[in-house]
Amino acid sequence: MPTLDWRNRDEATRAAAGTPLRILREMPELGVGGASENLLVHGDNLAALKALLPFAAGTVKCIYIDPPYNTGSAFEHYDDNLEHSTWLSLLYPRLQLLREFLSEDGSIWISIDDREGAYLQVICDEIFGRPNFVSNISWQRTYSTRNDAKGIVNEVEHILVYSKREDWQPKKLARNEKMDSIYKNPDNDSAGAWTSDNPFAPGATTHQGMVYAIQHPFSGEWVYPVSGRCWTFEQETMLSHMRGWADYELREIDDAAKRAEICGVTVDEVRKGVKAIVLSKSPESSRKAAETILKRGQWPKFFFTKNGKGGIRRKTYLSAVGDVPPTNLFEYEDVGHTDEAKKEVLKLFDGKSPFATPKPERLVKRILEIATNPGDLVLDSFLGSGTTAAVAHKMGRRWIGVELGEHARTHCAVRLRKVIEGEQGGISKAVGWKGGGSFRFLELGEELLDGNGAIRESIPWEILAAHVWWKETKTGWGVAEAARQEGSIHRKSPVLGVRGGVAYALLYNGILKDRRVDGGNVLTKRTLALIREDLGGASFDSLVVYAEWSKLGAEALAAERIVLKQTPYDLDIRK
Repeated sequence: MPTLDWRNRDEATRAAAGTPLRILREMPELGVGGASENLLVHGDNLAALKALLPFAAGTVKCIYIDPPYNTGSAFEHYDDNLEHSTWLSLLYPRLQLLREFLSEDGSIWISIDDREGAYLQVICDEIFGRPNFVSNISWQRTYSTRNDAKGIVNEVEHILVYSKREDWQPKKLARNEKMDSIYKNPDNDSAGAWTSDNPFAPGATTHQGMVYAIQHPFSGEWVYPVSGRCWTFEQETMLSHMRGWADYELREIDDAAKRAEICGVTVDEVRKGVKAIVLSKSPESSRKAAETILKRGQWPKFFFTKNGKGGIRRKTYLSAVGDVPPTNLFEYEDVGHTDEAKKEVLKLFDGKSPFATPKPERLVKRILEIATNPGDLVLDSFLGSGTTAAVAHKMGRRWIGVELGEHARTHCAVRLRKVIEGEQGGISKAVGWKGGGSFRFLELGEELLDGNGAIRESIPWEILAAHVWWKETKTGWGVAEAARQEGSIHRKSPVLGVRGGVAYALLYNGILKDRRVDGGNVLTKRTLALIREDLGGASFDSLVVYAEWSKLGAEALAAERIVLKQTPYDLDIRK
């Protein structure tokens, strides 16, 4: 597969691995409601993503990001005048980390414009896999074109979509009034509104039994499918529908040549014995019967256009069509435009817009409708004005937002508090938003290891446990927490969980408290007994124990099927 090269590419591809692991410190005064799965993180998004991975790896259903476009403009809250290779080096390691957050049925949506869109797609092909490319969506960002504009006016921006796996399928969208407006009920059909549809289906050659003549009840002429097509239904079903107009029967009319022509085969190859649907009574009598039905209304499923003088068509009922698949064109009428987005932000912040290019709430709503269900986790690591988090919150999704600038405090947190209070801008009325919920505000804290490679004493057990679990299993600590709550493993246990036939335990920072032996950080017969007690009846093939050292010898460890990993040397948490 082709790859993109640029200055400092090698450094960019190693940047994520080389970013040291840091902890996240909660700022309760900036959050709302205490304990919450919704997280607003203030700090550089590369370091923040690395810090979040141990808790959320493999758990995010949808990532939406709106990174700087490298347009040559200087935005107030981030520099969007980056040299091209610098821009690529900024995005590459962040996309590497973002992929690790996606669940197996997850997807990532990235807003971009024409300037960098092609380059972005190449590096996304490399990181997410070219077979996992889903779509390049065009968003109609404007609703009018300035007459004094020069050159070719860019009315659209793009949203690149990639999935975690190839068989990912988007959710269908609910129908709207515009879609339903083509459905009418001119004949007072008891089945409800319908629209005129094609009566033919493809595959005449392989479905020759469905290629036959129908005698027109108004004109008496023979009606056939067009070349290469067949009737939508087989003969017995079509006969039943046509009897709603007049009396019909099946009869041989010696039309093999015509049927062969439609099927694209020779007369010798065409299926034999396929009869026509023929009027049972005289043309005059049949025409009068059909005219009576035409005037009465409630026509059969297959009807004749132009008051009986036209061809045959099929009814498709509104009640049967259901939701619609999304397309790669997002029109502003459906998802909003840039002017709408600016007005939303102005309303939230008393007429002052600190953001030059916010996205409308309806645009993010459309993405989350396609990619998520209520309760799913959404991530935006270029949170900007906080739109993604606000929309996710209103739609009943869990969310994580990361923002570098000081406006994480002054705008994002303020906006989300207003959402919780029930603000009625954006999509609020459309989704019936009344307020509620909570979020935690987190700041990037110190690195897990100090300058000498030792674990900092300030690191809580839960933080180190999350990093150990992620390092060993490449899954988020949320998975481990669920395992801890399922049964035998209690909250004050050194046991992290069991995965793939391996049990994991961490002896660190006095986790055993009143049951501790030798400080609780050393593997002894006593601490091993407590670990096995906490594992209860859990089934596993081996036990990995992180500890400062062990009093058990190599033979004892082997007999107990224990793999000892010494802290901090075996943590390997710089990668």
